[in-house]
Amino acid sequence: MKAVIISGSVVGSKTRKATTALREKVESLNVHEVEYIDLKDYDMPFSDGRNYLDYGGATTEALTKIMEADVVFIGTPIFQASIPGPLKNLFDLLPPDALLNKTIGMIITAGSLRHYLVAEQQLKPILSYMKANIVPGYVYILDQDFGSEGIENDDILFRLGALVDNTFNNAEAHQAVLEKFNDSFGF
Repeated sequence: MKAVIISGSVVGSKTRKATTALREKVESLNVHEVEYIDLKDYDMPFSDGRNYLDYGGATTEALTKIMEADVVFIGTPIFQASIPGPLKNLFDLLPPDALLNKTIGMIITAGSLRHYLVAEQQLKPILSYMKANIVPGYVYILDQDFGSEGIENDDILFRLGALVDNTFNNAEAHQAVLEKFNDSFGF
């Protein structure tokens, strides 16, 4: 399976540290092709309604990687009780059905427990509109779970491993159901 891991912020380091830890867990399985997209490394233009292929360069390359993936992990911080603008812009650059039949796992980094519903109230509706197969549970990581080198809370590391397993298991089951459905048409 092809997996893409997105670090959905252009500022800060905690989401990058969390998605890097997740990437290590995915790569340790040695069975998946993994791409990493850190929005900090891209100078993406604001969406203006063009076809995603018309943006060209690194923007189209990143969007194509997402659209070719079977599994997408999205890491995002919560700023001002919202997902960051660059992540929302990434979704706006994609076609509405870009996530059709892609299984999505989520990692949320935040400074407070007060924002734990942002994923439920903002991120999941966007992903649902884009026809994603969303893994119900996600990993919510607080500032105190990080040290200078990365995630230091063993429970969070365990939960990241469980998210990887659940996401790939969900993707495999989803693909099997789709194949069975498509085979029922006999062509």
